[in-house]
Amino acid sequence: MSIDRFILRKLNSCQEEHTRANLVRLFVIRIHKAEVAEGSEIGYSVSRVN
Repeated sequence: MSIDRFILRKLNSCQEEHTRANLVRLFVIRIHKAEVAEGSEIGYSVSRVN
């Protein structure tokens, strides 16, 4: 199983807000790294939502 699928599965089952926020941040970082590797200039920002 790829790490991306692992993160998505954990997001679906996770109930703890702090852990979910960290998983989302991790996934966004992975997306950003993949875009940089492909030469894309699209950027994403994640901020805390209360």
